[in-house]
Amino acid sequence: MAKQADFAIRGNILTNGVQIHGTVVVGGGRIITVTDNPEYAIDANENIRLRDDEVLIPGIVDTHVHINEPGRTEWEGFECATQAAAAGGVTTILDMPLNSNPPTLTREALDIKKQAALHKAHVQLGFWGGVDETNLGHLKELWDAGVFGFKCFLSPSGVNEYGSLPYDKLEQAMREVASIGGQLICHAEDPHELALHASQIGSTYRSFAESRPAKCEAEAVRNVARLVERTGCRTHILHVSSGLTVDILRDAKAKGLPITAETCPHYLTLDCDHIPDDNTAFKCCPPIHDMHEQDALWQGLVDGTLDFIATDHSPADAKMKSGTLATAWGGVSSLQVGFRAVLTEAMRRGLGLADTVRWMSQNTARFAGFHDRGLIAPGKRADLVILRPNERFTVDAKQLKSRNPISAFDGAELNGVIVRTFVGGHSASALESNLIERP
Repeated sequence: MAKQADFAIRGNILTNGVQIHGTVVVGGGRIITVTDNPEYAIDANENIRLRDDEVLIPGIVDTHVHINEPGRTEWEGFECATQAAAAGGVTTILDMPLNSNPPTLTREALDIKKQAALHKAHVQLGFWGGVDETNLGHLKELWDAGVFGFKCFLSPSGVNEYGSLPYDKLEQAMREVASIGGQLICHAEDPHELALHASQIGSTYRSFAESRPAKCEAEAVRNVARLVERTGCRTHILHVSSGLTVDILRDAKAKGLPITAETCPHYLTLDCDHIPDDNTAFKCCPPIHDMHEQDALWQGLVDGTLDFIATDHSPADAKMKSGTLATAWGGVSSLQVGFRAVLTEAMRRGLGLADTVRWMSQNTARFAGFHDRGLIAPGKRADLVILRPNERFTVDAKQLKSRNPISAFDGAELNGVIVRTFVGGHSASALESNLIERP
């Protein structure tokens, strides 16, 4: 008899936010059947029976990742980044337009990046474009080439080849993005507020956080929301770090503005008063604030003001991360452990796996325009992860698959051992077909 399916997975399955005991049947890279019968009869090439402590979940979709290739491949790179993603249960990632060099500000730069990624992506890989003053008026070329949207900075980006936008140019960019039906994503820290609050950065992380207080982010988001109201541009606020910003977003959404927002694992699980002095692995912009802000971010997730969680994985090599909190490169490397860090804290707060998967798979997939992933349901891609959510492990930065063994989560004890990751029904591997464009 001819085989009807590639494989069937039997056991605990998280589907549509509910855990059932049943069977998932996969064929041709897609989910064929989901049933609550764990003994569902199907002729398959392979039958996988989960242990009682294992759960099948949809693959995580991470829409905010800095891979840095080409140009700064010593910081990361497509091969190691996507291997780290698969090891962390992430099956789709969207790469930011910097800190690669050239940055993805032109069609030519996008082509260079795609060529660099060819045969290196172990998971599904798409690309954001960027916008600064150098490419205003030319965004349609990038949009037509399949980027997922356009990233802008209101304050300095940290690299010389990628500029920031003053508010008048931001409005110009918004009108251009809106005219092509695109999406703007925004690093929102107000440069004027940053200048006003600049202060001496000492050895404590709190001193660094006080040099970029929550007001800097909140004022920028307030100004962005005004421009969204004026232009109608679909706009997303990246890496929200404070409750002040959540309040502004809550008001903007109440007005019906087309604005969305994310936060990140490090803001949800770390706080500035428990970070070791002079530890630059934790440095990021916006900075990690205190527990009061962390609690407000969780409330924003629970009430839907914050739409989802993405890692903002931004690695660098030891040379760039050396020095002091004032001088070191700002970025947290978290692609392989971010999902599990959030899961651990969610469980501690009385939330759980279904919430974490909703925020890091279903909602991120919807945001990116993917209708074929983010859920375990018939017709979806077989991007799947076998997870032991209650089994704990200790993060060892030296064992992570990212290029540089630097992690703010080094030594953390987390829930969630990844047993196996499937990308399109196959074990994660580097395939040309893993390079994707906007749906």
